[in-house]
Amino acid sequence: MDWLQVVVLSIVQGLTEFLPISSSAHLILVPVLTPWNDQGLAFDVALHIGSLSAVVLYFRQELVRMAVSWAGSLRGAGMDDDARLAWGVLLATLPVCVFGLAFRDAIEVGMRSPLIIAGGLIGFGLVLGYADWRHRVGRSEYQLRLRDVVLIGLAQALALIPGTSRSGITITAALLLGMSREGAARFSFLLSIPVIVLAGGLEVIGLVQEAATVDWSAVVVGTLLSGVSAYLCIHYFLVVIKRVGMQPFVVYRLLLGAWLLWLFW
Repeated sequence: MDWLQVVVLSIVQGLTEFLPISSSAHLILVPVLTPWNDQGLAFDVALHIGSLSAVVLYFRQELVRMAVSWAGSLRGAGMDDDARLAWGVLLATLPVCVFGLAFRDAIEVGMRSPLIIAGGLIGFGLVLGYADWRHRVGRSEYQLRLRDVVLIGLAQALALIPGTSRSGITITAALLLGMSREGAARFSFLLSIPVIVLAGGLEVIGLVQEAATVDWSAVVVGTLLSGVSAYLCIHYFLVVIKRVGMQPFVVYRLLLGAWLLWLFW
């Protein structure tokens, strides 16, 4: 890897992991649209560590409260808002784990084409646009019902399709269920933590089995750049959606999807 590739991939991962524009689509498209070789599993792990560090750091206070309350609920101390939110994050993660393990190989082999990505960007982008357009001031992440958690978790499993966007589909589902924009985004970000941990864990297993040589300088720089860009992305995304909603991201998805159709149809 040259340093331009390291910088571009790190920033792309950091920005697109949490924006509703599909990080997997962008990371698949970079080697398709450039002469760069595949970056390798070690660098993929580094990018995930950077993104995970950013979201954990940003929500550190909420995560501490959730962990304490969740542990208390296991000891029979009752269920407060933080404990319910922690259980909600865990429950909503189950569908993507089941479907991911069941269909991982089929998705990686058969669904990484630019045309499928374009379809996901456009189709799910239109649904996001509708959900945001009909949005009304709604509930926060602390007011989720069990039905909401189950439906958002099932929607998250659709993010296994490249071009869908994990954050995009979970925010869309949450908006359609009556959550506020900020509540939908914050719950989506919290949901990303176990998903990134699981995805990174699978990559670590693959890395150990591969026993390849690791470029540690690229790994360190990639982790730092991914983490910094992801942290800034989370902060400014929450600011932007309060003012203008999701429509700028919908427009971006439609334009990118149309461009891909024009290139590869």
